[in-house]
Amino acid sequence: MKITKFVPEDEILKEFAKRLARMRKARGYSQTELAKEAGIGVATLRRIEGGQDSQFVTWLKILKALNRVAAIDALLPETFNSPMAEALVGKSRKRKKLSPTSGIVWGDEAQ
Repeated sequence: MKITKFVPEDEILKEFAKRLARMRKARGYSQTELAKEAGIGVATLRRIEGGQDSQFVTWLKILKALNRVAAIDALLPETFNSPMAEALVGKSRKRKKLSPTSGIVWGDEAQ
């Protein structure tokens, strides 16, 4: 499921729960093993994987245990360039024009 701003929060939570369970299984963790690694209770992990509400701090612990810290950082990056700032940067850069004698040989040049 693609998550957009139109998807209700409870549906997003259920989708995250499914993704978490798939990732846990792909990494070879049982619920008990991941809960222990994350420092949370097994019942808490089961509730989260069941799509029930949870604290964000618990999600952070689980993602750290799954070595997904980069995903946490990508969620809200430290720096953010607005699309307008990106456009202005691109506009200020001048492109180097290639001359007809730039050294490129196409094979169909007149001799």
